[in-house]
Amino acid sequence: MGSESDTSERTIAIVQRGLRNMHTKMRDLIKGLDRDALSWKPHPEANSIAVLVTHTLRSERELIGAVRGVIVGRDRPSEFVSEADQDELLAMVDEADAWLAEQTDGMTGADLLVDRPRANDKPQLGLVWLLIAYGHGREHLAHLELTRQLLDGRTNP
Repeated sequence: MGSESDTSERTIAIVQRGLRNMHTKMRDLIKGLDRDALSWKPHPEANSIAVLVTHTLRSERELIGAVRGVIVGRDRPSEFVSEADQDELLAMVDEADAWLAEQTDGMTGADLLVDRPRANDKPQLGLVWLLIAYGHGREHLAHLELTRQLLDGRTNP
């Protein structure tokens, strides 16, 4: 049976790999779309691909920062009105990969087992913030995939 340290390291590596995989899938969903397509919403109350990518990555940054005790400034309302072109979104994903590597490469089991604050939320174990980052990201990846399918269906009947 592995030590607690081994388990923590494996947990961090698994979440890191999962988030990197999510970033790769985001890139695939963004590629080949112009600004209008990236801003298209399937419903007035739905979010565009640009909004979903922006919101997901900024949330991920804040949550991963919380695991390490790093306070990340964030203007959440602005995420839901953002517009960007393919190059800007791909650059955001690249920045997210770099931040993820920087933070998770230095992450330890102690980071997972200490209560950390995040924005206006009550402090939670770093492990909780790490798992929320992954779960939240996967939830929005599904939204991105569906939005892309609906967009493709609209443009290629």
